[in-house]
Amino acid sequence: MRKIDFNTIAAAVEDLCIEAAHKLQEDVLAALQKAAANESVPQAKGILSQLIENAQIAESEMIPLCQDTGLAIVFVDQGGNIQFVDENGRTLFDAVNAGIAAGYEKGFLRKSVVADPLKDRKNTNTNTPAIIHYRAVAGDKIKLSLMAKGGGCENKSQFKMFRPTADKEDIINWVVDVAKQAGANACPPFVIGVGIGGDFEQCCLMSKRSLLRRLDEPNSDKFYADIERDILEKVNASGIGPQGFGGDTTALGCMIETEPCHIASLPVAVNIECHSHRHKTVIL
Repeated sequence: MRKIDFNTIAAAVEDLCIEAAHKLQEDVLAALQKAAANESVPQAKGILSQLIENAQIAESEMIPLCQDTGLAIVFVDQGGNIQFVDENGRTLFDAVNAGIAAGYEKGFLRKSVVADPLKDRKNTNTNTPAIIHYRAVAGDKIKLSLMAKGGGCENKSQFKMFRPTADKEDIINWVVDVAKQAGANACPPFVIGVGIGGDFEQCCLMSKRSLLRRLDEPNSDKFYADIERDILEKVNASGIGPQGFGGDTTALGCMIETEPCHIASLPVAVNIECHSHRHKTVIL
């Protein structure tokens, strides 16, 4: 059985924080470039060109893509044949949080986490604790995926428990409406993550995990791939446009993930991501 230690995990997460904040994913940049090339509204085309230029400057000059450098969401997939070890008794989650704190400090990234949500809302000054989602999987590796999630787009995410008699058009129309409600406040063009099935909490988690998929990789099930396409087309037909100023490009992509659910339930969650869609993955 392979072993992996605290410092290896912490160092990997630190690097992910800095890279995600400064370098837009290749598929996201390509989607922006394609949108700019196809945009028919001059003002929208200009805004998309500015977003592309912003990404290029951020990477070349090591300036964060956005001033909101996000809440750190970390997905951990640990293989059954790899063991986390630490002689000081610290946990894998401790290592992830140490990496977040170091990455946000070293990268001069804004720290946006408050320790208590209601009482006094004092900043932890480390951007920790991170939101960590853990899965045990097969193999002898650990996969770490970090998403820097901005507050504005996260605030526009929604969940709904549909009746099990709802059809795909009901789902499509609701997701499109959620995107319309998000409007300019969530910094379009969006990336739209959708979870269908599971239960209350799993559905919401799926909607966020779906955002880790490449924008150019449709769902492997044609039924859901067609729904992804229909949602994207209808959202873009809304005319909201880049930054809410009008245009053909309100969203860059829609990704759906599904899980089995109870016969009496049909949960659906939408997680909205802004154009600064920052996530990175490493496999150790």
